[in-house]
Amino acid sequence: MQSCEISADSTDDPLSSGLRRKRQPRIVVIGAGLAGLSAAKALLESGFTDVTVLEATDRIGGRVQSVRLGHATFELGATWIHGSHGNPVYHLAEDNGLLEETTDSERSVGRISLYSKNGVAYHLTNSGQRIPKDVVEEFSDLYNEVYNLTQEFFQRGKPVNAESQNSVGVFTRDVVRKRVKADPDDTEAVKRLKLAMIQQYLKVESCESSSHSMDEVSLSEFGEWTEIPGAHHVIPCGFIKIVEILARSIPKSVIQLRKPVKCIHWNQSVSKEIERVADHNSDLPEENKGSNVFVECEDCEFIPADHVIVTVSLGVLKKRHESLFHPRLPEEKVMAIEKLGINTTDKIFLEFEEPFWSSECNSIQFVWEDEAESESLTYPEELWYKKICSFDVLYPPERYGHVLSGWICGEEALIMEKCDDETVAETCTEMLRKFTGNPNIPKPRRILRSSWGSNPHFRGSYSYTQVGSSGADVEKLAKPLPYAESSKTPPMQVMFSGEATHRKYYSTTHGAVLSGQREAARLIEMYQDLLQ
Repeated sequence: MQSCEISADSTDDPLSSGLRRKRQPRIVVIGAGLAGLSAAKALLESGFTDVTVLEATDRIGGRVQSVRLGHATFELGATWIHGSHGNPVYHLAEDNGLLEETTDSERSVGRISLYSKNGVAYHLTNSGQRIPKDVVEEFSDLYNEVYNLTQEFFQRGKPVNAESQNSVGVFTRDVVRKRVKADPDDTEAVKRLKLAMIQQYLKVESCESSSHSMDEVSLSEFGEWTEIPGAHHVIPCGFIKIVEILARSIPKSVIQLRKPVKCIHWNQSVSKEIERVADHNSDLPEENKGSNVFVECEDCEFIPADHVIVTVSLGVLKKRHESLFHPRLPEEKVMAIEKLGINTTDKIFLEFEEPFWSSECNSIQFVWEDEAESESLTYPEELWYKKICSFDVLYPPERYGHVLSGWICGEEALIMEKCDDETVAETCTEMLRKFTGNPNIPKPRRILRSSWGSNPHFRGSYSYTQVGSSGADVEKLAKPLPYAESSKTPPMQVMFSGEATHRKYYSTTHGAVLSGQREAARLIEMYQDLLQ
């Protein structure tokens, strides 16, 4: 059996052995994603010297994962820099020359980002027919008009009626259906196509929100998410370069990989036990006995800390909050974790020897005609593929080759993750043959796909405001522990960071970066006298 170790204090500060006498505080950051690295970087640059980053996996980056295949880089996680004006991720990329090879077509100002703004989206039906371009444009204008209405409930304080069930999906489907059916200029056949397109657009929206269905996204809170002005950008050399830039100024000794955390013992919950162990351990520094927090790692090491910044995903918090914290989290924070939403959005990359799509096609959108009157976007397990909303064409082909990027979300994404590559490749090929009406499309030469939902270190892609939750829950999630501050209770023992803790920019990479900087700023302000 592995014996537990209690780490010695890493500070060499000769002035004192106690915080009250100006010892450097011991700060542990859990997670080496964008939030954790941003926090660690800011702390070190401000003069903190005792910072440790614990990362459960064998790599840094978290939900940024760039994979190099041949001459191209493919993003299994974060892909776009959303907006430029004041976006810290954009400025990191721009200042470090990461956007020099970004083509004009990879700078999209559209709400839904494709890999290229050039070309045309092909909306195809399961009978192998392309929906006429004018019908698509008419429907798209209508859908976007209703989408703008969904923003007004929060932004203008409009009351939500009972019929909508406070759901973006229910509201959107109901309003768009009524307008389509009431249009006197459309034939019944065109109306049928437009009604089927509703579900396809909602699938795309679900992938963007990382929800199982837009029915689960709160209508009253939907408009609080804030879009940064400016274009969306793709980083040709890989989003991982942003991660590497953040990590560049962090000494390698600070980041410990393959170091999963078992439990965070806070509010001196294990002080007496530690002192009991210390009685038999003459090597244990005296100052460790009174530590506010001990981070218990899976390898049985106990790391003392004055402050711990937790950057794990909302999915991990949902799964592990009961065992990850001792004592247990306050009920208010538990409720926030349970009420906020997170689900899975996965990508499926298919590489072909030659393109079977036309040069003007920038995406293939799947419209199932039998879904014109559907209410639910949940499918039986064997029909998981019906949740694939589209395949985008990666552009330019000179960089990527002939590659399509498919999108799937929700419970069906988890089913896809359980399938082997051969099954997924075969299923996607059959779909493409069916919708294009071309039975001769060959199987792809290579497949690459993500698996964020089943990965125990993430358990989802990114967060959203679920029906029943609000921005106030995001604030509660971000609030440091313990809540009650007094001279006897050291403040900010456990702090929370990550995209899910940013009220306006949740689900984004810039939200993650800003949340890490936010928590670092709390400590910088707290110790400003010590750091001067």
